[in-house]
Amino acid sequence: MKKLISGVVIILLFMIIPLIVGVMAATKSDNTSDDYFIQGRNMGSITTFFTVSATWWSAFAFLGSNASLYSEGPVYLTAIGWNILFGLMYFVVGKRIWFLGKKFNYVTPSDLLGDFYDSEKVRVVVGIVVVVFTIPYLQIQLTGGAYLIEVVSGGYIPFWLAALMFYIVILIYVWVGGIRAIAWTDIIYGAILLFGLLFAGLYLSNIVGGPVAMFEQMQAQYPEHMVLPGPDGNAGYGMWISLCFITAIGALMGPQMWLRMYSVKNGTIFNLMPFLISIIAICYAGSLLVSWTGVLVMPGVENPDQILPLLLMEYAPFIIAALILAAGASAAMSTANSQIHAVSTVMTKDFYQRYKNPDASHKKLMRVGRYYLLVFSAIAYVLALFAPGLLVTVGLIAFGGTAQLIVPTLGALFWKRSTSTGALTGIIGGLLVMIILQFTPSLPLPFGLSSSMYGLFVNAILFVIVSLLTKPRSVSVSSRFELALNEFTKEEHKGLKGKKNIA
Repeated sequence: MKKLISGVVIILLFMIIPLIVGVMAATKSDNTSDDYFIQGRNMGSITTFFTVSATWWSAFAFLGSNASLYSEGPVYLTAIGWNILFGLMYFVVGKRIWFLGKKFNYVTPSDLLGDFYDSEKVRVVVGIVVVVFTIPYLQIQLTGGAYLIEVVSGGYIPFWLAALMFYIVILIYVWVGGIRAIAWTDIIYGAILLFGLLFAGLYLSNIVGGPVAMFEQMQAQYPEHMVLPGPDGNAGYGMWISLCFITAIGALMGPQMWLRMYSVKNGTIFNLMPFLISIIAICYAGSLLVSWTGVLVMPGVENPDQILPLLLMEYAPFIIAALILAAGASAAMSTANSQIHAVSTVMTKDFYQRYKNPDASHKKLMRVGRYYLLVFSAIAYVLALFAPGLLVTVGLIAFGGTAQLIVPTLGALFWKRSTSTGALTGIIGGLLVMIILQFTPSLPLPFGLSSSMYGLFVNAILFVIVSLLTKPRSVSVSSRFELALNEFTKEEHKGLKGKKNIA
């Protein structure tokens, strides 16, 4: 009974604290749609770091990492590589997106890409892609968060109710405070989750005598878990490469990250992000310790996504287990809140305002955005209940879809000759190849690369060839972007010179 009471108290705190923070954040709002969707482009550096980190780290990282390392061997350790890649891309690509967003008043991915390619078709396709492929990843967060709430409650809160509670709490504080409420709660979530997983690994590895003893026992008993392609022979170098590129690119191209790029007050944080994101990758050591300790003391778990909660409930004092699992729920909630908000923003700005009500007031846009919060949260909830899947598998499908946007984005930022026809052909061709390969198991995947990687290859090839074969964009459109990007380059050079003079 004491365990049950403790678990319920922790769950209640986990639910109540973000609601309080969300309401407090709402009091700082200027009650405009710009503030609700992108915080009036006034987000500070510390808040930006925590909200990007907390959004980047999700149930995919907190639970999915353990499941992958437990069942597939060391392939998930490519996470160290994709953290570095994500940080570098956030600097190189993200800073340019921020600059153009500030200059031309962009709010969504479609704003920038539709404007650059001067195409309504591009605008619509990009909007559809980010919505369709964000929903499965949102499903992951609800599934992961519900798992953890169910475990912390000792099973007294069933999965369906835990997912509903998770959904309602997010809905309330995002409804009230928009991205400002999300960013404020992400400071709390980010601090909890980044250290929770590392602590869990160090604590649980003591079951088998500590990290050194754990590695020695693994080498003696399960050496196939310590090398590629893993115990089943399915996780080789191709999967390593695919995970690294698709995870980093897919996450960066998710609408929740675009909104964070647009929201930033100044560009300083972009310069620091490669270093900061790379440093927090050390927390994945916790996943390794958790997972391989699980292989030693709890082999054969039917659902690998549950290995962390199962180990904690079996071997840790309840209060420690509950607190660590709350950190896991934080990882899920800090991504889910951003995705629900981002999808509702895309639907409101790209479809409702642009095609139905261009003159909509701030109040009307916020109201429509809130209705979309309800709709897409409900869709994700139904998927979590009736379309379960291994978190890493679902996550890769979602990342694979949004990753296709990197090709036209790089074209917009770095290649003057890119065209709208090339962008459309590349995106559609890449998605078709990815979907066909993903859902046709009989088709071979050479070199062990994922369907998403082959989709990306086809996308890039079609984009370049079709762009070269089609009419260039109008001079008036291309020159506007060329001038803006030249201005960005000059400001960057000024910044570098200023630092040298100070030194």
